[in-house]
Amino acid sequence: MIRVNLLPQKREAKRVVEVSQTWLLAVLGVVVLEIVILFFFHQVKRDELSKQVHNNAELKNRIDQIKTAVASHAEVKAQLEVLRAREEAISKLQEARSGPTAVLLELARVLTGGHGPTIDSDTIAQLRRDNPSAVYNAGWDPRRLWLTSFQESERVVKIDGLARDGDDVSELARRFNLSVYFTDVKLLPASKSVDSESKLDVIRFQLQAKMRY
Repeated sequence: MIRVNLLPQKREAKRVVEVSQTWLLAVLGVVVLEIVILFFFHQVKRDELSKQVHNNAELKNRIDQIKTAVASHAEVKAQLEVLRAREEAISKLQEARSGPTAVLLELARVLTGGHGPTIDSDTIAQLRRDNPSAVYNAGWDPRRLWLTSFQESERVVKIDGLARDGDDVSELARRFNLSVYFTDVKLLPASKSVDSESKLDVIRFQLQAKMRY
């Protein structure tokens, strides 16, 4: 009868099984570690993608705003041109009101009964106290004087006219001197004449002054 000792083989088989289990656990550990790493990598990439999508949305919003602003640029420019044209028109009207038109209106006031030249109230009050003869005559009848010519060049006006006597001419010159619209008033040499229509003796005079506007 033959006896066979199988104990060493059993130990060897057990050792092989243990080694295989160890390698299997190691492989499983590596796989689990790779899964964990891949999970974190995927999460990081998702966060980066979300951030990039948010940035792209902000950029798109800014681009849309710029496009809207550019689209309305022509309209805004046209509106500004209209406003500038209106401002220029208003400025020209104001210049006309304070320019030759204002001077002609002042001339009408000077030659209208019951009216007088444009002058500061404090100035006229001071004149009444200091030199009453320099104040215009509120009761003067402007029908005693009439103008035959009014010529203006570079803000210098030359007026020709006829008056009943020298006092009427002096009153006109006085009113011009007091007016804020005239300066450097000069009476040029006058002469006596006979009006061809009324046959009255009159004074033919000339007055020169600078206009303020």
